[in-house]
Amino acid sequence: MSSSLPRAASSTARRAAAVSAVVAAALAAGLLAASPSAFADDASASADVTRIHDIQGSTRISPLAGRQVAAVPGIVTGVRTYGSRGFWIQDPQADADPATSEGVFVYTGSVPTVAVGDSVTVSGTVTEYVPGGTSSGNQSLTQITKPTVTVVSSGNALPAPVTVSARSVPSAYAPEGDPAAGGSINGLTLRPGSYALDYYESLEGTNVRIGTSRVVGATDPHAELWVTVKPFENANRRGGAVYGSYTAQNTGRLQIQSLTPLAQQPFPKANVGDWLTGTTEGPLDFNQYGGYTLTARTLGTVADRGLEREVTEKQRPSELAVATYNVENLDPTDPQEKFDALAKAVVENLASPDILALEEIQDNNGATNDGTVAADRTVKKFTDAIVAAGGPAYEWRSIDPADKKDGGEPGGNIRQVFLFNPERVSFTDRAGGDATTATGVVREQGRAALTHSPGRIAPADAAWDNSRKPLAGEFTFRGRTVFVIANHFGSKGGDESLVSHHQPPNRSSETKRLQQAQAVNTFVKDILKVQRTADVVVLGDINDFEFSATTKALTDGGALYPAVLSLPRSERYSYVFQGNSQVLDQILTSPSIRHFEYDSVHINAEFAEQNSDHDPQVLRFRP
Repeated sequence: MSSSLPRAASSTARRAAAVSAVVAAALAAGLLAASPSAFADDASASADVTRIHDIQGSTRISPLAGRQVAAVPGIVTGVRTYGSRGFWIQDPQADADPATSEGVFVYTGSVPTVAVGDSVTVSGTVTEYVPGGTSSGNQSLTQITKPTVTVVSSGNALPAPVTVSARSVPSAYAPEGDPAAGGSINGLTLRPGSYALDYYESLEGTNVRIGTSRVVGATDPHAELWVTVKPFENANRRGGAVYGSYTAQNTGRLQIQSLTPLAQQPFPKANVGDWLTGTTEGPLDFNQYGGYTLTARTLGTVADRGLEREVTEKQRPSELAVATYNVENLDPTDPQEKFDALAKAVVENLASPDILALEEIQDNNGATNDGTVAADRTVKKFTDAIVAAGGPAYEWRSIDPADKKDGGEPGGNIRQVFLFNPERVSFTDRAGGDATTATGVVREQGRAALTHSPGRIAPADAAWDNSRKPLAGEFTFRGRTVFVIANHFGSKGGDESLVSHHQPPNRSSETKRLQQAQAVNTFVKDILKVQRTADVVVLGDINDFEFSATTKALTDGGALYPAVLSLPRSERYSYVFQGNSQVLDQILTSPSIRHFEYDSVHINAEFAEQNSDHDPQVLRFRP
């Protein structure tokens, strides 16, 4: 993999397979003409010049897909020498149809020999390439493959860029997919004045420009960031764009990459809330990791707005502070610097909570797949680092998973772990809990108690196949029992992206999380049946939004309340994905916990330099 490559490049074979599949599917669905008129066998048709807008057409699938084209004219507007190698051409003689793009990508597979400003003619095969493969649900990229290129002249002026701005991008995100085509929008005529996805598609391959724009997704390890051209669209005080519902996709978001190899020009580091100032200009691409992407020939300058990592309030002596933190595959092979940084955050940013539920604690040798499941070395290294940072000497409880049964990084055996400050909280140990034994609820002296503490909830339930089982523990604070259930629900892997050709996108992973939420809800109800006034805290990486069916299932019957809803809408997020600030990590409370303070402590997700990709959450209350 080239050090300049934003994402791993697809192989030629994979591209060919994806192209064949999408063309075949489009033919079967009647979205492609078997014999386009532009390729009629009569002499007059063969004499016609095929232009780029003829190739792009007015839908997402080219009317010429799978066909040969000859001597297509255009000006080279961008050259990519890494990753998916090739170049973009644009026709300076645009037609009058706003739905037809005037630019197209020419896939060479090797370093192109053309330069920006060359006037060329290109012959080759029109194809529809689906980044990520057809199973991803992604839209396809219209391109010319196996090209023969003739340079007519050099040093030509480039076609004037189209300015993408708050005014030009529609507020509606996408049309409803065609039910007759399985919910696909591929066959629908583009309406660039009505829908944001149609607008971007009508500019696929076109030379575009944005002006000074706010960063809504920090620079990532793949040398890319996200901006918004709509500064007031679901904005929050820290500079992000909040994803508050399935219909609030934030249409102004655009991914930015650079055409200049990193060895020649390092990609700038930016945090959420910074500004990409000046002009950023280049061809509009479509890729697997984010969809529509401005591949910058000219890249603006990052203006640092000084975003700071948050610090939560210290709990009062009478308050119990419970927190959750996904520490992103922590294991002893990680550098000491990661342990130290995470420990410092626990002490300084989280104010040393009394109980801390950790997600993604790996076993003692991390991703080494040799049957190791114990994580005592991992936890000790972390708790030692907390003490070194000035924090309490946390004790811990957990249950080792069965090898390779809980998903996550292969060999890592991730699990949840409770840390607790024994100077403030005691843990009620009830023996017998292990990877496959379910904990239950019994009545002891008129109050609810767990049969195993720590214990796992319904580990044999199919809902937890290849997924982390919830960890339940019984704590005592100032003489009152508090039940804490640490979770790490199934990931969103397999879901289609917001730029899917299915609208709305398919969210297949939701099925499992819904089942998991129902299992946890049932367990909480079991506690409340025995003791209506029991204090129960359900927390962790729920991997779903506060408005999702998963959260609704967790709260069914009033058993739990999502504490994040106590925050203003603009502050509800713990994760930033493709420029959308969104909720994945949650803390939910039983009805007896009526008064509390909740804080989503933003220390990672908005920053280019991260110790984890999640922000921790803290709840303070008086039991």
